[in-house]
Amino acid sequence: MRDFRRSLFLAVLGIFLGAITLLFSFEKAVAQEKVLKIGQLGVMSGPAASWGLVNKYCIQAAAEMFNEEGGVEIDGEKYKIEFVSIDDKMDPKLAVSGMERLVYQEKIKYIIGPNVDTTAASVVPVIEAAGAINIAYAFSKALYSPPHSNSILGMIASYQAGPVIYKYLKENKGVKSISFIARNDSDPLNQRDEGVEAAKKLGLNIISSTDTYEPGTTDFFPVMSKVVKGNPDLIVLSGVAPADAPLLIKAARELGYKGLLSTETAQDIKILNEVAGKYAEGFISVGGASTPEIQSDYMKKFVERYKKVAGEWNDEAGTKVYALQMIIYTLQKAGKAALTDVEAFKKAIPEVKVRNPFLKEERILKYVGTAYFGQPRQIGVPMIVNEVRNGKFETLFIGSVED
Repeated sequence: MRDFRRSLFLAVLGIFLGAITLLFSFEKAVAQEKVLKIGQLGVMSGPAASWGLVNKYCIQAAAEMFNEEGGVEIDGEKYKIEFVSIDDKMDPKLAVSGMERLVYQEKIKYIIGPNVDTTAASVVPVIEAAGAINIAYAFSKALYSPPHSNSILGMIASYQAGPVIYKYLKENKGVKSISFIARNDSDPLNQRDEGVEAAKKLGLNIISSTDTYEPGTTDFFPVMSKVVKGNPDLIVLSGVAPADAPLLIKAARELGYKGLLSTETAQDIKILNEVAGKYAEGFISVGGASTPEIQSDYMKKFVERYKKVAGEWNDEAGTKVYALQMIIYTLQKAGKAALTDVEAFKKAIPEVKVRNPFLKEERILKYVGTAYFGQPRQIGVPMIVNEVRNGKFETLFIGSVED
């Protein structure tokens, strides 16, 4: 009986010590797991909410895919991706406080966003003081030009897409005259001014360019009636938010306008269909950088993961998927020193030249923008221009931004 008790005691002790060892091993493994923390700051409520939400869903979907493969490798070590997301509500003050939280409290060096000029400009002093990098979706050239060097443009700018779109419509659709309408806000007004300059260089007849509407407008008939009255071949909705675009389109069509409508900002086909319906037919916009016909197998996997995360696909995600991928490629080129020192990251930017993982055809992905900003501070995403056909985005043509 004594031997049995002794054996039982030793067995229980062995199990207990084994469990303790296993627990310590697990805690050690968790403690040793390296993390790459990414921030996301953008507008995720209000008329432009889809712009920031697409950023968020892209990071989440891509991070899940990377983490399932064990993380991303930098200098031979694997890092799991974590991200912190903050809604700036398109308010510069909230953008500043959000960025301060990301860089100072969360200790994050790489941030995706904000989405418009006013918020992107407001955070520049914060990221420069904190030694951080952000990939923004604002078009002001000053953000990406010397003496500033910590912001990177994550998409095609309006002043890059506009001339290409107008030239295509002039040569292929017979457009000779053009009018512009913009929200009375710095970002769309800047896009309008850039568009006007591009139209002048192409020799287009500018019918009107001073008509504006206030943020929060829901009745666009008064302002659109002025634009439609001039009967231009093309009406450009400069810097238009996804929630405003269908209302403007519907107003123009119900006022009897038969010409073309376009914008250089990305749009949401679901909102266009729900609000504008049949009136959205023929609407032209800059689309995501990966249409179904050019998608690689990897991109197709990302699309399916994005749908699981967001509930549905958004064409703009084809562009915004590039941000996290390029951060990773640049960190891999720069080495782990860049995890804490963005100067090492910036030094590696000109050296990043990889096969584009999202395209079926072999194409080099790199940083561009020197011709516009005096330094390579733009991700070289493909320029896809869409047209709404039968309630879907269809590719009108494919271009690019090259130096």
